[in-house]
Amino acid sequence: MNGIKTVVADGGRVVLPAALRKALGVSVGDEVMITLEDDGLRITTLEKAVTRAQALVRRYVKPARSLSRELLRERRREARRG
Repeated sequence: MNGIKTVVADGGRVVLPAALRKALGVSVGDEVMITLEDDGLRITTLEKAVTRAQALVRRYVKPARSLSRELLRERRREARRG
């Protein structure tokens, strides 16, 4: 999809045209993530941002390893220490 021109309104509001909302799968009221990348913005759904982050972490963590289980173990140890 090529770029679509829109306007920055009062309060910095930007309207996502219907074609872009449809392509992203977002509806009115949905939360999205906006990140600054190079010379532009990336708008993505929270679900896609989480999936992307998980894929990034998995590149560095062995599949059999559970970071959440390790974190819980550490927290329980800390709690027992007082």
